[in-house]
Amino acid sequence: MTFKRSSGILLHPSSLPSPYGIGDLGPQSFRFIDWLASTHCKLWQVLPLGPTGYGDSPYQCFSAFAGNPYLISPDALIDDGLLTHEDLNGMQDLPASHVDFGLLIPRKLDLLQKAFSRYQSHPENLRQAFDYFCAENSSWLDDYTLFMALKESNGGGSWSGWDESLRSRKKTALRKAQNELAETVMRYAFYQFLFFRQWNKLRTYANERNIQIIGDIPIFVSYDSSDVWAHPELFFLDKHGNPTVVAGVPPDGFSATGQLWGNPLYNWKVHKKDGYAWWLSRVHASLQVFDILRFDHFRGFAGYYEIPADHKTAELGRWVTGPGQDLFRAIDKYLGDGLITPGTGLPIIAEDLGLVTPDVIELLEAFQLPGMKVLQFGFSGPDNPFLPHNYVPNCVAYTGTHDNNTARGWFESAEPHEREFAQRYLRIDGSDFAWDLIRAVWGSVADIAITPMQDLLNCGVEARMNFPSRLGGNWEWRVREDAMNDPLAGKLRELNFLYNR
Repeated sequence: MTFKRSSGILLHPSSLPSPYGIGDLGPQSFRFIDWLASTHCKLWQVLPLGPTGYGDSPYQCFSAFAGNPYLISPDALIDDGLLTHEDLNGMQDLPASHVDFGLLIPRKLDLLQKAFSRYQSHPENLRQAFDYFCAENSSWLDDYTLFMALKESNGGGSWSGWDESLRSRKKTALRKAQNELAETVMRYAFYQFLFFRQWNKLRTYANERNIQIIGDIPIFVSYDSSDVWAHPELFFLDKHGNPTVVAGVPPDGFSATGQLWGNPLYNWKVHKKDGYAWWLSRVHASLQVFDILRFDHFRGFAGYYEIPADHKTAELGRWVTGPGQDLFRAIDKYLGDGLITPGTGLPIIAEDLGLVTPDVIELLEAFQLPGMKVLQFGFSGPDNPFLPHNYVPNCVAYTGTHDNNTARGWFESAEPHEREFAQRYLRIDGSDFAWDLIRAVWGSVADIAITPMQDLLNCGVEARMNFPSRLGGNWEWRVREDAMNDPLAGKLRELNFLYNR
């Protein structure tokens, strides 16, 4: 797809300011849209919006289709008559500087339970809309809500530890669970109704202000998800439902043993037999939520790294050919049937970082998909493809991403030779490195320029969103209430004017 020259900010909704311990889809998110529009940026990029589980990672969700209930706005629930101001008293002492998930989650779930109970007492105002939502989304919602209800009744444990009749989805066992857990199932459906009701209002508000939302689609799904439980045939699982092979990447300069992600791998032959129906449904659902899709770990569609599930490291895996052009031809045909404007191409950005082999390049070129250029990765020397003089227009240029250090944090900890090259290349003294990177990315030929909010605010390593090799302490960063001010907007607006974005 050919994108217009534009710019935007990477900021997950959980990082927004709010009085309730986590950024949400309430008044502060609408104020952010107003502020973003005042900068003349046209794009807001977010991380996956699914319901997070162990580790609080948006890349390990209980569903590839559902929304994260922790992002539901209490203020909007008051407007709907589902909560009172007194109900929020238990949220007032949560920290504003970061998300403390251990404190937040039980309190937020208690709040949502109160909202559901109030709906049950007085359902008249929302019943029709709720019923319509459930009917429209039954293809994924029915499995997800039963999965979550069963998970709750099993103490939160993974579905691999449930009774065998439920693991293998015996019809009689599912019917019995559906009847016994009917109220819990409806509660989880109601949370989804609330999430998408609020998100759709926010997205409409953004679109009305000429802002499009870029959403993230992780290539793999979590093993402990309704997707794997409900569709085991789509993955490489044994007869007991356990993965036989899992995802990861091989050893490299960053890790001597590689990265063992542990996600179950797709059985692409089965996907192909039914015309990639599950993937088409996923893309369709995602385009009801986002305007542009960023496909994470894009190279896995060309070829992916397969590791035996019983291995403790990623050292002894093998590369396997992915679905490649066959999948994207199916997506292209599906979206061409009235879902996107004919001739505009796929509204997809490819995260093509890491090992880029000829088959990945061929896949990108076949569908004219823009890849990513991260300037922070570029300072090894003049031939580095991440330096702006090596960009092509059909790409998305970033100062950095959620998975690496902030710009200032990188500069303060970089190897001396890389720091010196960065200063020579950008002709800077390093005193304002984050904004020097932003200026270089904005001035490049890249059709789209994106910066994380942390770089816009010149934050150090303390504001890093994720350390991929660290368990715990990730995904917690939040913006200060006063950070998005008029002077900062004016500074960014000037760059958008100067570089015609």
